[in-house]
This record gives sequence, C-alpha cells and structure tokens, in this order.
Amino acid sequence: MATPMELRCWGGDWGLPSVHTDSLVVLAYAKFSGAKITIVPVDWTWKTLTGTVPSLHCDEVMVTEPVQILNFLRKRRFNADYELSAKQGADTMAYIALLQEKLQPALLHTFWVDAENYANLTRPWYASRSPFPLNFFLPSRLASAALSRILLTKGESPLHSIIEVEAKIYSEAKECLNLLSYRLGTAQYFFGSTPGSLDAFVFGYIAPLHRASLPSGQLQQHLKQLSNLCHFCDSVLHHYFGDGAPGSPPTSQDSVDANLQKLTQLVNKESNLIEKMDDNLRSSPRRAEPKPAPQPRERNSTA
Repeated sequence: MATPMELRCWGGDWGLPSVHTDSLVVLAYAKFSGAKITIVPVDWTWKTLTGTVPSLHCDEVMVTEPVQILNFLRKRRFNADYELSAKQGADTMAYIALLQEKLQPALLHTFWVDAENYANLTRPWYASRSPFPLNFFLPSRLASAALSRILLTKGESPLHSIIEVEAKIYSEAKECLNLLSYRLGTAQYFFGSTPGSLDAFVFGYIAPLHRASLPSGQLQQHLKQLSNLCHFCDSVLHHYFGDGAPGSPPTSQDSVDANLQKLTQLVNKESNLIEKMDDNLRSSPRRAEPKPAPQPRERNSTA
C-alpha cells in the first residue's frame, strides 16, 4: 500500500486550484504523473507565517521547492517525463531555468511590487485568507521578500533601484513568453501528446497571470496576444482540474475556516472604521468646552 502524501499549499481562486505559482507547479505535475496527494491549504492558519509552501509530507519526510518535490515524486515512480528523449530532457531543464531567470522576477513584480496590483488584488487576497492578526502584516512581509528577491537577482551594477530594474525584467519576461509561444507552436503540450515537467512549470508560472484580474497588467496584455499559451492554460485546467477549478479544496475544517474568515473580515471592517473615526477627530477643529453654569446658592431657612 502506497504511503499517503500530503501537500501543503495556498488555496485557489480565479478559477485556479491555487493562486501560488510554486504550488501550481506541484499540483499540475501530480496530476500529470498520477500521484495521489492530499491537498491541505494553509489558508486561515498560522502556517501562512511559519510554513514553507509548497511542502510535501510523506511519513516523516518533508520536501520543499518545486524541483525537489518533483524529484521526490519521480523516485516514487511518479514520472511524467518517462517518454522524453535525452535531448528533450535537456531542453526541459534549459526552459525551466529560463522561466526561473527571466519570467519569475517579472511575475513577482507584477503581483507584489506593482503598487496598483498589490493594493487592489494581492494584498486583499492574502489578508482575507490569513488569521488575525497575521492579516495585518503578512502581505507586506511577502511583498518585502519579493522585492528583495528581485533586487538580489536583477539589481546588479549599474542597476540599483527597482525603477531601473523594472524595464529590464519586463523586457526579459516578454522575450521569455515569446520563446515559449514559439516552442509550443500549435501543439497541445511542449513534448509529445502528454504533459511533463516543462508543462507543469509553464502552467504554474503563466496561469495566475492569465486568470487574475490585474488593474495594472502590461505583462498580462502581452500574454493575451500569445493565444496558444492562453489556450494551453485553459486546456490544462479543463482536462486535469475540471472547468472552473474550485478555490481551496474542501477539508474537514471548512466550517471552522469559514467562521474564522468571517471573524477576520469583521475585525478588518472595525479596524478601518476606527481608523476613519480617529482621522476625522484629528482633522476636525477643536471647540472650546462651555463653562459650567453657576449653581444657585441655597438660602438658610429661618424658623
């Protein structure tokens, strides 16, 4: 009997099984290879802060990072690349490296650094799925980590500020998408008639960009012009996750999570109301308090 495997990851939205890129990669590969895994969303739990996602748990072993998780699944004979030739295997590794180097920084910027997208989409989504009080500072912590990662990988001299880096990373990302579109052509998958590791990585990277309602989306607009990549995402969702993939997979704690979500939303509303009241009080002119009226003196009654 196969040992049960458990995958902890962010839950889904926008018609995706997960909104998290690395989680999507692992989820797609598990579907492609036939691996049976139990999905455990970290939404509304303290693991949003303390846990590394995605993480695969099997017996007493925990594996993180998509590449390491895929290698772990292959060792357990869940291999979606068994039909690839040596050249196709080498091409797969090269294209995955290209995705990580050229496309990933632009995706981090799009969702976490772009002020309009962060304020109207990313921050509200992650805050609404984090328990109180983590919802107040977890999104900003993830945004800081994304910015640091961009500057660490792309901020080499003479590029120093994020503004200087921005033009470069979007140019490289668009070029990467063009190369992927050219490689895919009119085929359903990148190598042969069945999907493999490269398909899982491409799906994980571009599906959130394809499905999210981004207020500021220059990279999304470029992706929409590459119809074969958009069709590729929709095809994977349809064949492996069903039409209109649900959000977070159901768990035994659904009712608890729902109540926690309502409580979090209520606390957020009350906090916003208190902040507005405080701002109004500070901005309103102070009025002099009226002096109390003098009290009449009591007269002593005489017999």
